[in-house]
Amino acid sequence: MQVSRRTGFTDSALVRLLARLTDITVPESRQGFADRLSQWCGWTDAISLSAALDGSPAAAPRRARGPADAERREVDGVRAALAKAIAERGAFASDFASHRRRYLARQQAMETAIGPLRGRLRAKLAAASPEMARLAAVDVVMEQVLGSQEHRLLATVPGLLEKHFERLRQAAERPADASDGGAAPGAWLDVFCRDMQGVLLAELDIRLQPIEGLLDALRKS
Repeated sequence: MQVSRRTGFTDSALVRLLARLTDITVPESRQGFADRLSQWCGWTDAISLSAALDGSPAAAPRRARGPADAERREVDGVRAALAKAIAERGAFASDFASHRRRYLARQQAMETAIGPLRGRLRAKLAAASPEMARLAAVDVVMEQVLGSQEHRLLATVPGLLEKHFERLRQAAERPADASDGGAAPGAWLDVFCRDMQGVLLAELDIRLQPIEGLLDALRKS
Protein backbone atom coordinates (compact mmCIF):
# COMPACT_ATOMS: atom_id res chain seq x y z
CA MET A 1 0.00 0.00 0.00
CA GLN A 2 1.27 3.44 -0.86
CA VAL A 3 0.40 5.32 2.31
CA SER A 4 1.23 8.67 0.76
CA ARG A 5 -1.36 8.21 -1.98
CA ARG A 6 -4.54 10.14 -1.16
CA THR A 7 -7.84 8.58 -2.09
CA GLY A 8 -10.62 11.11 -1.59
CA PHE A 9 -14.06 10.17 -0.36
CA THR A 10 -15.37 12.39 -3.13
CA ASP A 11 -13.97 9.84 -5.61
CA SER A 12 -16.99 7.69 -4.73
CA ALA A 13 -19.81 7.86 -7.27
CA LEU A 14 -22.30 7.51 -4.40
CA VAL A 15 -20.89 10.51 -2.56
CA ARG A 16 -20.78 12.62 -5.71
CA LEU A 17 -24.36 11.71 -6.59
CA LEU A 18 -25.71 12.43 -3.11
CA ALA A 19 -23.83 15.72 -3.00
CA ARG A 20 -25.41 16.74 -6.30
CA LEU A 21 -28.93 15.75 -5.27
CA THR A 22 -28.76 17.46 -1.87
CA ASP A 23 -26.53 20.45 -2.68
CA ILE A 24 -24.11 19.39 0.05
CA THR A 25 -20.48 20.41 -0.35
CA VAL A 26 -18.11 17.52 0.44
CA PRO A 27 -14.66 18.92 1.24
CA GLU A 28 -11.60 16.88 0.46
CA SER A 29 -10.09 15.37 3.59
CA ARG A 30 -6.61 16.53 4.53
CA GLN A 31 -5.86 13.15 6.07
CA GLY A 32 -4.36 10.23 4.25
CA PHE A 33 -6.28 7.03 3.74
CA ALA A 34 -4.48 5.16 6.53
CA ASP A 35 -5.15 7.97 9.02
CA ARG A 36 -8.84 8.01 8.21
CA LEU A 37 -9.06 4.23 8.39
CA SER A 38 -7.43 4.26 11.83
CA GLN A 39 -10.31 6.38 13.15
CA TRP A 40 -12.68 3.50 12.45
CA CYS A 41 -10.51 0.91 14.21
CA GLY A 42 -10.53 0.47 17.97
CA TRP A 43 -7.62 -1.03 19.85
CA THR A 44 -9.24 -4.48 19.87
CA ASP A 45 -9.70 -4.22 16.10
CA ALA A 46 -6.04 -3.30 15.73
CA ILE A 47 -5.03 -6.41 17.68
CA SER A 48 -7.20 -8.65 15.49
CA LEU A 49 -5.86 -7.07 12.33
CA SER A 50 -2.25 -7.40 13.50
CA ALA A 51 -2.81 -11.07 14.32
CA ALA A 52 -4.23 -11.71 10.86
CA LEU A 53 -1.34 -9.92 9.18
CA ASP A 54 1.38 -11.56 11.26
CA GLY A 55 -0.12 -15.02 11.51
CA SER A 56 0.48 -17.99 9.28
CA PRO A 57 -2.94 -19.56 8.77
CA ALA A 58 -2.85 -23.04 7.35
CA ALA A 59 -4.44 -23.25 3.95
CA ALA A 60 -6.98 -25.94 3.21
CA PRO A 61 -5.78 -28.89 1.14
CA ARG A 62 -4.83 -27.41 -2.19
CA ARG A 63 -6.82 -28.50 -5.18
CA ALA A 64 -6.09 -27.97 -8.84
CA ARG A 65 -7.82 -24.85 -10.06
CA GLY A 66 -8.45 -23.41 -13.44
CA PRO A 67 -9.24 -19.77 -14.24
CA ALA A 68 -11.75 -18.19 -11.87
CA ASP A 69 -14.45 -18.11 -14.54
CA ALA A 70 -17.06 -19.79 -12.37
CA GLU A 71 -16.54 -17.27 -9.57
CA ARG A 72 -16.71 -14.42 -12.08
CA ARG A 73 -20.02 -15.71 -13.39
CA GLU A 74 -21.36 -16.07 -9.87
CA VAL A 75 -20.44 -12.49 -8.98
CA ASP A 76 -21.87 -11.18 -12.24
CA GLY A 77 -25.07 -13.12 -11.60
CA VAL A 78 -25.49 -11.63 -8.14
CA ARG A 79 -24.82 -8.13 -9.46
CA ALA A 80 -27.29 -8.59 -12.32
CA ALA A 81 -30.04 -9.92 -10.04
CA LEU A 82 -29.64 -7.03 -7.58
CA ALA A 83 -29.49 -4.45 -10.38
CA LYS A 84 -32.64 -5.92 -11.92
CA ALA A 85 -34.48 -5.60 -8.61
CA ILE A 86 -33.33 -1.99 -8.31
CA ALA A 87 -34.56 -1.23 -11.83
CA GLU A 88 -38.08 -2.47 -11.09
CA ARG A 89 -40.44 0.45 -10.78
CA GLY A 90 -42.77 0.48 -7.82
CA ALA A 91 -45.93 2.53 -7.37
CA PHE A 92 -45.51 6.27 -7.83
CA ALA A 93 -46.35 7.00 -4.20
CA SER A 94 -46.59 10.66 -3.30
CA ASP A 95 -45.43 10.00 0.27
CA PHE A 96 -41.81 9.31 1.05
CA ALA A 97 -42.56 6.50 3.53
CA SER A 98 -43.23 4.09 0.65
CA HIS A 99 -39.97 5.00 -1.03
CA ARG A 100 -38.08 4.61 2.25
CA ARG A 101 -39.44 1.10 2.70
CA ARG A 102 -38.46 0.27 -0.86
CA TYR A 103 -34.93 1.60 -0.36
CA LEU A 104 -34.46 -0.30 2.91
CA ALA A 105 -35.74 -3.49 1.25
CA ARG A 106 -33.16 -3.12 -1.53
CA GLN A 107 -30.41 -2.53 1.03
CA GLN A 108 -31.45 -5.69 2.89
CA ALA A 109 -31.43 -7.65 -0.36
CA MET A 110 -27.86 -6.48 -1.03
CA GLU A 111 -26.69 -7.54 2.42
CA THR A 112 -28.42 -10.92 2.13
CA ALA A 113 -26.84 -11.71 -1.24
CA ILE A 114 -23.39 -10.17 -0.89
CA GLY A 115 -22.48 -11.39 2.62
CA PRO A 116 -22.60 -15.15 1.81
CA LEU A 117 -20.94 -14.51 -1.56
CA ARG A 118 -18.03 -12.83 0.20
CA GLY A 119 -17.71 -15.79 2.54
CA ARG A 120 -17.63 -18.30 -0.32
CA LEU A 121 -14.95 -16.36 -2.17
CA ARG A 122 -12.87 -16.15 1.01
CA ALA A 123 -13.09 -19.90 1.51
CA LYS A 124 -11.88 -20.53 -2.04
CA LEU A 125 -9.09 -18.01 -1.60
CA ALA A 126 -7.97 -19.62 1.66
CA ALA A 127 -7.59 -22.94 -0.16
CA ALA A 128 -5.28 -21.46 -2.76
CA SER A 129 -2.07 -20.95 -0.75
CA PRO A 130 -0.86 -19.87 2.70
CA GLU A 131 -0.39 -16.32 1.42
CA MET A 132 -3.95 -16.19 0.10
CA ALA A 133 -5.20 -17.76 3.33
CA ARG A 134 -3.63 -14.81 5.18
CA LEU A 135 -5.38 -12.40 2.85
CA ALA A 136 -8.68 -14.17 3.52
CA ALA A 137 -8.07 -13.84 7.26
CA VAL A 138 -7.41 -10.11 6.86
CA ASP A 139 -10.65 -9.75 4.94
CA VAL A 140 -12.56 -11.39 7.79
CA VAL A 141 -11.22 -8.78 10.20
CA MET A 142 -11.83 -5.91 7.81
CA GLU A 143 -15.42 -6.99 7.29
CA GLN A 144 -15.94 -7.03 11.05
CA VAL A 145 -14.23 -3.67 11.57
CA LEU A 146 -15.77 -1.79 8.68
CA GLY A 147 -19.12 -3.56 8.51
CA SER A 148 -20.74 -1.66 11.36
CA GLN A 149 -19.37 1.67 10.11
CA GLU A 150 -20.59 0.95 6.59
CA HIS A 151 -24.04 -0.01 7.91
CA ARG A 152 -24.25 3.17 9.99
CA LEU A 153 -23.28 5.44 7.10
CA LEU A 154 -25.44 3.77 4.47
CA ALA A 155 -28.41 3.95 6.86
CA THR A 156 -28.27 7.75 6.49
CA VAL A 157 -28.88 7.64 2.72
CA PRO A 158 -32.70 7.42 2.91
CA GLY A 159 -32.74 10.56 5.04
CA LEU A 160 -30.76 12.43 2.39
CA LEU A 161 -33.10 11.17 -0.30
CA GLU A 162 -36.08 12.39 1.69
CA LYS A 163 -34.73 15.94 1.48
CA HIS A 164 -34.39 15.57 -2.28
CA PHE A 165 -37.93 14.16 -2.45
CA GLU A 166 -39.39 17.12 -0.53
CA ARG A 167 -37.49 19.65 -2.62
CA LEU A 168 -38.83 18.16 -5.85
CA ARG A 169 -42.36 17.98 -4.48
CA GLN A 170 -42.35 21.58 -3.28
CA ALA A 171 -40.97 22.78 -6.62
CA ALA A 172 -43.78 20.92 -8.42
CA GLU A 173 -46.40 22.53 -6.19
CA ARG A 174 -45.28 26.06 -7.01
CA PRO A 175 -47.38 27.85 -9.64
CA ALA A 176 -46.08 27.03 -13.09
CA ASP A 177 -44.75 29.68 -15.44
CA ALA A 178 -47.44 30.22 -18.08
CA SER A 179 -44.78 30.73 -20.74
CA ASP A 180 -43.54 27.14 -20.62
CA GLY A 181 -46.82 25.45 -19.84
CA GLY A 182 -45.42 23.80 -16.70
CA ALA A 183 -44.24 20.25 -16.21
CA ALA A 184 -46.53 17.27 -16.61
CA PRO A 185 -48.30 16.24 -13.38
CA GLY A 186 -46.27 13.64 -11.52
CA ALA A 187 -43.14 14.27 -13.57
CA TRP A 188 -41.25 15.10 -10.41
CA LEU A 189 -41.98 11.61 -9.04
CA ASP A 190 -40.50 10.06 -12.16
CA VAL A 191 -37.39 12.20 -11.68
CA PHE A 192 -37.12 11.14 -8.04
CA CYS A 193 -37.52 7.44 -8.83
CA ARG A 194 -34.75 7.61 -11.43
CA ASP A 195 -32.50 9.45 -8.97
CA MET A 196 -33.19 6.87 -6.25
CA GLN A 197 -32.33 4.06 -8.67
CA GLY A 198 -29.06 5.79 -9.47
CA VAL A 199 -28.21 6.07 -5.77
CA LEU A 200 -29.01 2.39 -5.20
CA LEU A 201 -26.81 1.33 -8.13
CA ALA A 202 -23.96 3.48 -6.78
CA GLU A 203 -24.42 1.87 -3.36
CA LEU A 204 -24.36 -1.56 -4.98
CA ASP A 205 -21.00 -0.74 -6.54
CA ILE A 206 -19.59 0.21 -3.13
CA ARG A 207 -20.90 -2.96 -1.48
CA LEU A 208 -19.34 -5.09 -4.24
CA GLN A 209 -15.87 -3.54 -4.02
CA PRO A 210 -14.58 -6.12 -1.47
CA ILE A 211 -16.04 -8.86 -3.68
CA GLU A 212 -14.15 -7.55 -6.70
CA GLY A 213 -10.96 -7.40 -4.64
CA LEU A 214 -11.31 -11.03 -3.53
CA LEU A 215 -12.15 -12.09 -7.06
CA ASP A 216 -9.07 -10.34 -8.41
CA ALA A 217 -6.86 -12.01 -5.79
CA LEU A 218 -8.43 -15.37 -6.57
CA ARG A 219 -7.78 -14.96 -10.28
CA LYS A 220 -4.14 -13.99 -9.71
CA SER A 221 -3.60 -16.87 -7.31
